[in-house]
Amino acid sequence: MLNQEHLERYKRNLLLAGFGPAGQERLLNAGVLLVGAGGLGSPAAFYLAAAGVGRIGLLDSDLVEVSNLQRQILHGTPDLGRLKAESGRDKLIHLNPGLRVEAITRELNEQNAEDLISRYDLVLDCTDNFKTRFILNEACLRLNSPFVYGGVLGYIGQVMFILPGRGPCFRCLYRDEPRGGAPDCSAVGVLGAVPGVIGTLQACEAVKYLVGVGDLLVGRLLTYDALTASFMEVGLERDPQCPSCAGRG
Repeated sequence: MLNQEHLERYKRNLLLAGFGPAGQERLLNAGVLLVGAGGLGSPAAFYLAAAGVGRIGLLDSDLVEVSNLQRQILHGTPDLGRLKAESGRDKLIHLNPGLRVEAITRELNEQNAEDLISRYDLVLDCTDNFKTRFILNEACLRLNSPFVYGGVLGYIGQVMFILPGRGPCFRCLYRDEPRGGAPDCSAVGVLGAVPGVIGTLQACEAVKYLVGVGDLLVGRLLTYDALTASFMEVGLERDPQCPSCAGRG
């Protein structure tokens, strides 16, 4: 049951059509794992904590560097040299002390992925490399666990909700890692506000899923172009030849 502090803190949530006390209770009882506490994970984590997701896991083994601060708003100059997961945990607890925030200072790999993911109701893919995304995709499919993909590069970002058995998986979208490796933000740059937009959309999708409102981006890849200030949506079907999800569900 919601207490008086909940009623005051989450008043604007409670006023929403289709949300109400029942929706807030679902958030408070939910757990979300963010794989990555950088450019995408920063806004996503802030908004999930503000919304009242009761348990948040921040998984990141990297240290805060000065070049991160242009976009990774979960961290500040005093955090340089700290583990991102621990720096992020402190900020979220400061924002909302009633939450349980877990700093997981490890890399996601094939050995630990299923164990870590199985502890949460939903995963946000806030990573920046194909290898980790493929591991995450495989583990979530095996566990039938939903996750929200987000990616950014330069002035462009994209987001899609992956619901095993109900829509395409990440490998339906990207069969293999580009030859020679994919370009990344360290090579071509990124406008700091772009991961802010995409991470916020990931958080919005997560809240919708956990509360049970609205239409999710299942089978719908949403792309944002900051230069033209435009969004484009592309419908996607499951690939019957997908090596990851074909025959599942």
